Amino acid sequence: MDRRYKITLAIFAVIALLVLWGEHKGHFLGALPWLILLACPLMHIFMHGGHGSHGQHGPHHGKTGDERDEQ
Repeated sequence: MDRRYKITLAIFAVIALLVLWGEHKGHFLGALPWLILLACPLMHIFMHGGHGSHGQHGPHHGKTGDERDEQ
């Protein structure tokens, strides 16, 4: 792509965003509290993927407290 084409496209994108913000600011700001509340469970679901399966919490799996203390 030509450099002038990219600059022109960026200018039109900024103008479009400014017009959309001016026209729909009230709708967006009215929905913002609900979007934040919706983000909480979604982050909880998708950000706990790296914990692994439950029940296997390290090398001492299956040993009682007394057996772990003896090591």
